[in-house]
Amino acid sequence: MRDAAAFLQESEALAHEIVAAGARIGLPFVAAAADISSAQPPLGVDGRPLAETVFRWIDPTLRYWEDHSFALKAAFIHAARACAEPYYFDGGRFGSWRTNPSLEIINSEGPIDTYNVASAIVSPVYLPGGVIGAVVWATPDPAIDVVQAFTANAAGLHVLALRFVATYEDAVAGRDQPPARLTRREIQCLKWAAAGKTDSEISEIVAISLPTVRFHVTNAARKLGVAGRSQAVQRAATLGYIGQREPSRP
Repeated sequence: MRDAAAFLQESEALAHEIVAAGARIGLPFVAAAADISSAQPPLGVDGRPLAETVFRWIDPTLRYWEDHSFALKAAFIHAARACAEPYYFDGGRFGSWRTNPSLEIINSEGPIDTYNVASAIVSPVYLPGGVIGAVVWATPDPAIDVVQAFTANAAGLHVLALRFVATYEDAVAGRDQPPARLTRREIQCLKWAAAGKTDSEISEIVAISLPTVRFHVTNAARKLGVAGRSQAVQRAATLGYIGQREPSRP
């Protein structure tokens, strides 16, 4: 198995590819977050933020990676919480391959702080376990046809961003265990718990005893490495075992 240093070296090489890809399509300024919930920016093999060594931003005085609330304030990053596909920014609005209701809601919230960006392409990256990363390619030049650039290049940029974020996550987090395997009954109990049902209600719906419901929920939590019912539901959701729709009754 490769060690963390090898993954870190690969992620830095991918960072250079990200910059080169942006330069080819007229979006030479790059910002990247490997985890938008973390205050720690992606680092290079020398331990310095890649934002200082590889990436550069339009305004060199905007040291966004040192602002722990930047991901909350910047609409370019905030939109990644609602949209899992690549999107672009042009004319003060976000757009994508299709009409995206989540982006339209963000557009309707009012003027977006552009941070001197005229146009941009953003690639959100969703990883197993709930980590969300994002790469932004931007320009202050309003003459760039970003919609055309998006149509021609968004798929390739998205793959590049995914490789970068996933490789960096392997470098800093590491994974030496496979994802937990839940049984059909454990998933069934967690799905009904996510739908707001009590253990007693789940017992009636699934037609098993109350102690058996609690056994399955407790066992699922143990497998998922969390404590309690609510954490088991949240963790199972991030691993794709349960969705947002209410399950069908057996």
